[in-house]
Amino acid sequence: MKVLITGGDGQLGGALQRTAPPGVDLNAIDIDDVDFTEEAMLRARLVVEAPDVLINAAAYTAVDKAESEEDLAHAINSDAVAIMVEAMEEQGGKVVHVSTDFVFDGMSTRAYTPDDPRAPLSAYGRTKAAGEDHLRATDLLVRTAWVYEAGGSNFVRTMIRLMQERDELGIVADQIGAPTWATGLAQAIWGLVEVGASGAYHHSDAGVASWYDFAVAIAEEAIAQGLLTSSPALKPITTAEYPTPAARPRFSLLDCRATLAALRTPAVHWRENLRLMLKKEKSLG
Repeated sequence: MKVLITGGDGQLGGALQRTAPPGVDLNAIDIDDVDFTEEAMLRARLVVEAPDVLINAAAYTAVDKAESEEDLAHAINSDAVAIMVEAMEEQGGKVVHVSTDFVFDGMSTRAYTPDDPRAPLSAYGRTKAAGEDHLRATDLLVRTAWVYEAGGSNFVRTMIRLMQERDELGIVADQIGAPTWATGLAQAIWGLVEVGASGAYHHSDAGVASWYDFAVAIAEEAIAQGLLTSSPALKPITTAEYPTPAARPRFSLLDCRATLAALRTPAVHWRENLRLMLKKEKSLG
């Protein structure tokens, strides 16, 4: 099976490369290799690569900046996806597209299922939802949330840095979801590809957390790993106390039961995966 990963330099792209099953003929590209906003360039590269499976981990993910750059976000998160799908249609390949909890409005009182109605609150969410709309029934959509990885740019590493610098941190406590270790997400994606899954699936780590809960766990686990000597005072605050240009869903827990059933694997709690990530972070020095 010949597989092409777009967004290969990102957190998930790197994890997909590290966890690729044996025997996969794998290549990965990113913005340094092809401009995803240039249709002719992208089409030409996809013809040259001619993959059986294209895993699209490329995205415009600057959530707040997207409010003022929605056209650019749309070009990467939607228009490029349309090009990928058309190219795979012509070449007989399959698209595996990674999307986000931001396509939901956060008004649910239960975890969102893959077929729940979407109602994005932000430019980022709108462009990601538009990208989903280009997929065929034979393609695979995997939505995820709160992704982090050792060595990447993410909430976990930002928190550790800020905890080293400050005596007190205010962390939003009224946005609820579940963190997702990129390595576990990558393994789930490969598993879904191997079983021939198509349609929409969700993957995040098991359990529930607010950003405040996540930060408290990061402090505790980082101290246990020797990445921190102590924690600053962590203060729960409201979304209103930390305004951002883009609105976030207040509740974006994802129902991952269909994914677990397809893979026949047990759920792994987010705190267990956080511990594994921090061990890897420590090994990176």
